[in-house]
This record gives sequence, structure tokens and C-alpha cells, in this order.
Amino acid sequence: MMRTGRQSSNFKGLLAVLCLVQAIALTVVPAVAGPPSAKSKVLVIGFDGMDPVLLEEFRSSGAMPNFDKFLAEGGQLSELATSVPPQSPVAWSNFITGRDSGGHGIYDFIHRDPETLLPYSSTSEAKGSTRFIKLGSWKIPRGGGHIRNLREGTAFWEILSEAGIDATVFKVPSNFPPIECEARSLSGMGTPDLSGNYGISTLITDDPPMDRDLGGGRVESVWLDDGVFSAVLIGPRNTWREGDPEAKTTVTGRLDPETHNAWIEVGDTEIVLEEGEWSEWITLEFPMVPLLKNVSGICRFFLIEAGPALRLYVTPIQIDPMNPEMPISTPSVYSREIAEVIGPYYTQGLPEDTSALENGFLNDSQYVELSNLVLRERLTQLDYELDRFSGLDEGFLFFYFNAPDQTCHMHWRNMDPDSPTHASADPRQAGRIAEMYVALDAALGDAMDKVGDDAVIMIMSDHGFAPWNRAFHVNTWLLENGYLFLKEGMDRENVEMLIGVDWSRTRAYALGINGLYLNLQGREKDGIVQPGAEQEALLAELKSKLEATVDPLSEEPAIKYAYRSDHTYHGPLKNAGPDIVMGYHRGWRGSNESALGSIPAEVFTDNLLKWSGDHCIAADEVPGILMTNKPILRADPGLVDMAPTILRLFGITPLPEMVGGSVFEPR
Repeated sequence: MMRTGRQSSNFKGLLAVLCLVQAIALTVVPAVAGPPSAKSKVLVIGFDGMDPVLLEEFRSSGAMPNFDKFLAEGGQLSELATSVPPQSPVAWSNFITGRDSGGHGIYDFIHRDPETLLPYSSTSEAKGSTRFIKLGSWKIPRGGGHIRNLREGTAFWEILSEAGIDATVFKVPSNFPPIECEARSLSGMGTPDLSGNYGISTLITDDPPMDRDLGGGRVESVWLDDGVFSAVLIGPRNTWREGDPEAKTTVTGRLDPETHNAWIEVGDTEIVLEEGEWSEWITLEFPMVPLLKNVSGICRFFLIEAGPALRLYVTPIQIDPMNPEMPISTPSVYSREIAEVIGPYYTQGLPEDTSALENGFLNDSQYVELSNLVLRERLTQLDYELDRFSGLDEGFLFFYFNAPDQTCHMHWRNMDPDSPTHASADPRQAGRIAEMYVALDAALGDAMDKVGDDAVIMIMSDHGFAPWNRAFHVNTWLLENGYLFLKEGMDRENVEMLIGVDWSRTRAYALGINGLYLNLQGREKDGIVQPGAEQEALLAELKSKLEATVDPLSEEPAIKYAYRSDHTYHGPLKNAGPDIVMGYHRGWRGSNESALGSIPAEVFTDNLLKWSGDHCIAADEVPGILMTNKPILRADPGLVDMAPTILRLFGITPLPEMVGGSVFEPR
């Protein structure tokens, strides 16, 4: 059990390393496909992971009055076909470009380099300067590095802004660094913390856990001397110094044994916290070059316990929206504009710290408090943007909520007695998913009141949700079925990132949550599968065997579809990703271990993580939702239809490479 937890943590930890970022993106603004014909106002609210089955359940109980009102006043609700696979960076890239993975080139959270067979983050690439002037232990960059958004294709708001439409895109995933154009945009999922990771929180404690192998979090052990302690917080790497050491800042504190309060000092800021209290946002300064260069970040403190042990949680250190060290908005002053009105805020792409719950830094109830803080902040931001939008004669606003996605990931086990970890879940949070849906219903009501009747309103989600009870270890299956081989003397449980695989005999391997690749000659560095007839025969054989694979625990099939990419995708990049995309039945999912190229002992295991709900399965098992105040005329609408729909509403002809069409026009 402990190994499973560490492997999951390492999955997020490696993703963090793969996402290190330190410079500015290069982007190209495309030409407009056609002129707008009439003034329009369009509001799109994205509820990530909102599930049609759960929505209907909560509506039936009377918990969603604003959804009901929207539909009673002429709105229409439909399922929205998701992406293959239904992973957020893939799905939102479909939404953004009107293309599937064959057009935008995002197939998974994790891609692989066929030359090295090593994994890398799918959504962005960072390269630092390679030329320096050296002065002792200091190095001065000669020429800048860059951060590049790896998504191909044209974002629909680039076209809107070229046409002179006032467009705001708030926190859409797969947009870091944000595409340079005239639209107002704030980057969402994929935006790192200040250290360049997906989000590394800190637990300051004098009673550290035995297991220090944590992903997404670090334990800072301290000694208490008459209640006084000193701790270090880690920031970005200092690329001005030899070796790029981590920049650090110091936190000092003193505990009051009578009141169980903590006095905390960091920089010029002093705060006092009671047990169970969250601080406001605190600005931190990380020195890079004395007198010349500091980097600022922001964080919040939560005093979990002041006695008998100290347990002080520190959020991942965020990019400071007032002084962003990395590009997070267009124009660059937009992030500051928001902060000047509502105060500092989470800039990390996924602000709800699921690793803190998985690692045991926070319990279920404390995680809910954190989730509520994030939600209240996002609702304040929504009010700000709605106020601006309601004053426009013409314009577009997309606003994103990650709350349903993260809540279902972490609290499915609380409500589902069939979850392997249900018995250890806090029963007080059994209704947490329902509570989140109710809160989002209120957000819809606020939007309806502020926007009025003169705008097209669309509510959508990128996918639905399902339980994740059993993990399928794809690489183990490939090994046991004679498709993958290890080097002589290599123990399968020591394999990580496929290091130790014998490529001279291996015909197939897995990397990423849903991806399976052939070891293809001429593509992979040591490929042995001949393109053409041998390739076709192997794909057919793998597809047939995988779809017939049965979980011995339940004697039920685990894999609904082994999608062939060349039969599923459209566009010039349809063969650039996995050869087969695994589409699981409800209840199963690919393991974190196989996603990172490991080979556990068994093919199937129970999912013992708190991350108990998921959607990286067969696309038709987890459709999203689409609700509009205009009739939906397109049969079986999907994410690829959203960009063409938005452009058509402004009288703009969609780009010819977009594979979808307007949902307000018959297919």
C-alpha cells in the first residue's frame, strides 16, 4: 500500500519536474477567417468535470434551482461529447481549437520523445539561456530562454481579437504561457507555481512523518527551542548562480503554549494565527542578485496544530500576479489589474492542493476548507468579470471553474461505498460533491442576473466523472503477454521511465495515462516493428487482446476500446502520439505507475489513493454537458463544435481545418 501511494506522489512530482519554466513564449497570431456580421454578446462558463448523471441526480432532488430556471425559461441541456482520451489538456485543446489531437497535438498529460523514450510535459516547453558571461560564481545570461506553449492550432479568441471583438478568456486550461493576442486572458491549468512545479506545498513540523518520499509536497523539519522555530521556504532556481541553486527565504515563529497561537514572521510581515486559522496572502521575496534582482511570490499559511506538535501548512508559492516572474496573462498588466481590484489570488493552474490531502498534510475537512477558499476567490473574480461584461455592447467572456473536477477526484470515495478507500474516508464529507454542485448553481444564478437577456449563455463541461476502483498496469500486461522485455537480470519493480527495457526485443510499451506505443522502426530510436504489414498486424492483435482483457477480481472486461489513433484523429499530427489510446470501462483506469514507465508486479490492483474519482476512460462513458439559451440543433454536439459555434455567433467563418460545426446549426 505504501508503494502505491509513493508511486502516485512520484507521478505528480515527475510531472512537476517536466514542467519547469523560466522565460517567455513565442507565438504567432493568425489571420482572421472572416469579418463579423453583427454585434453579439456571448458568455461561456466552463465547469470542469461537471457530470450529466450527477447533475440530473442533484436537479431531481431540487438542489439546482438556477439550472432548473434556466431550462424553464427556454434553455436546452444536452450531453457534450468529450475528447479521446477524456483528459483535461486534451479536452480543452479540442474546445480551444475546434480540432482533435490530430490537429492540436495534445494527446495526454505526458508525451514521450521517440529519440530518448523519456517522458515530458505535453503542454509547455521551457528552455533557458545557453550562453552566459561568467563572473566568479555568477553567470549573466547572453540572450533569453523561452517558454513555449506546445499546443498547435489557432485559439478561437485569437480570431475574435483580430476581428476587433472584446474577448476575455479567464483561466482556460492548456493556455500556459498564454497565446499572445489582443484578448484579455489569464492562464489556467498548466500554470506552475513559482518554483516551476505543478504545486509543491510545505509542511513545517517538529514531528515529521516516517515516509518522506512525497510528491507534490515537502516536509520541513524544525526544532522547537522554548516554542521558537525557524524554517526555510524554497522558491525558484537561481539561474544567475552556477549550478542553478534553489532560492530560499526564511520563516521564523513562536508558539504560545497557553493559547496555542503561533506568531509568524516572514520578511517584513508578522502574523498571528490560531489553530485552524488561515492567513491572508503573504508576499515573499527571493533574492537572486544582491541589490539587483529579487523574485516575489505569494503564499498562505494554515496553522493545523500548535501543540503538542507543530504542524504549519504553507500553500505552494504562487507566481505573484502583481509582479509575475513568468508570463501568465495577456496583456501582461491584466494579472495586476485583477489583483488591484480583488487582492492577491491563486495563479497556479490547479489551486486546490490535492497532494496535501493525498500526503496527509490536510485531512478531508481541512481540504474542504481550502477548496472553499479557492471557490470564494473564484466567485469574486466571476463577479468582477461579469460586471465588466454586462457593460459591453458586444463581447465575449469565457470563465472557468476547476472546482467540480478536483472535488470529484478527491471526494468520490466519501460518497461511494464501492470505493476501495470508502471505509477510511470521512463520512462527514459524503455530500461534498453535492455541496459543490449547489455552489456552482448559485454562480449560474449570479451570472443570469447580471448578464440579462441580451447575451447568448452557454454552460459546458469538458467531461463527466466515474469511480476509479481498479488500476490497470499496462506495461505489466505487455511484459506478461510477450510484447515488452527487460534486460537480463533487471527486476521489473526497479524499472522507472522504461529504463531497463530491452528495446531489441520489445514491440510495444506504455507512457502516459492512456497511451500505448509501438516500438516502430524509423520512429523510435531502437525500433524493431516494421512499418506497414507488420505494424498493421500488431495493432490489430493488441486491440483485440486488450479489449478481451478481464479483471480476475470481478471477471469483467476492463478495457472498452483500444482506440487506434490513425482511425480516431484527423489532421497532420494524427500519427504523432500513441498508436493506441486506452479507453477503459467505468471503474477502471490506467495506473500512475505505467504512466511513468514502471512495471509493477501485478496487472490489476485496487486503487488505494484518495484520488478516487476519474475520467481518463472511454469517451462515451464520461460525456460532459452543454446547456444553452438557444436551441441546440446539431446532433451529438462535442467539444470540437464549441470554437466554430462561438465564431459563428460573431458572424465569423470557422477555419477550414476545424473539424466541428456550430451547435446551433443542423449537422
